[in-house]
Amino acid sequence: MEFERHCQLIVEQAELLAGHLNTKPQLGAAVPSCPGWNVGQLTRHVGGAHREATVVARTGEAPPNDQFRDPTHWYGTPAECAAADVAGLGLWLTDGAHELSKALLEFGPDVPIAMPIQNPTTRFTARRMCHETVMHRADAALALAVPYVLDPELAVDGIDEWMELCALPLHFEVHPWMRELLGAGRTLTFEATDLPARWYVDLTGEAIRWHHNDEPAAVTIHGPVTELLLLLYKRRPAHGADLEIHGDTELLSYYLDRVSFG
Repeated sequence: MEFERHCQLIVEQAELLAGHLNTKPQLGAAVPSCPGWNVGQLTRHVGGAHREATVVARTGEAPPNDQFRDPTHWYGTPAECAAADVAGLGLWLTDGAHELSKALLEFGPDVPIAMPIQNPTTRFTARRMCHETVMHRADAALALAVPYVLDPELAVDGIDEWMELCALPLHFEVHPWMRELLGAGRTLTFEATDLPARWYVDLTGEAIRWHHNDEPAAVTIHGPVTELLLLLYKRRPAHGADLEIHGDTELLSYYLDRVSFG
């Protein structure tokens, strides 16, 4: 997926999230997939992430003080949620998404940024903020019990990004427990049933590796591509109605428990 499309999708997904708020204006609703947050706080977090990323696009570095990473001080009480301007919050969210998209498109995909990955640029920022918005929109939709529909191509790109980020060697330093994933015979396949897409995860070596191929694996998970994305992000249970699992279910549970890039 191209840089320009990621920039467009940041806006599109933010507008859809704002639409969820207008459909069911329950800012105090708990977000089970983000324990301790309500829908209002989740929205502030997303809008804050967009504004932080706008600074990154313009300067190459995040601002020193990030008040949105932990948004629990926003709309913390039922009274605050009831008094909040839902339409205004949605507008604030989409304004930030538009500003981020505009800044990214203005500066382009090749501006160096400060990130602990190899040769990071604003291309990474656009893709990351796109999928940050995609996933937190899912959080809001699940919390508010409204339909969540995602373009399959976007879901594929989201899984690709997940695989790339989770395979970064730096995780073994930041999250030492991820090294426990490695072991003989530990392979997984995630196969979409609604389009030709398949991800093979190899944990048998000294690092996490992944490929698009059809090698046999110790456990295979079949399901619609959006459901696979939600599973990997721990937004859906492994034994959901739309997923079929064949093979070593304990390995799948262990993988989902240990793998992370957040």
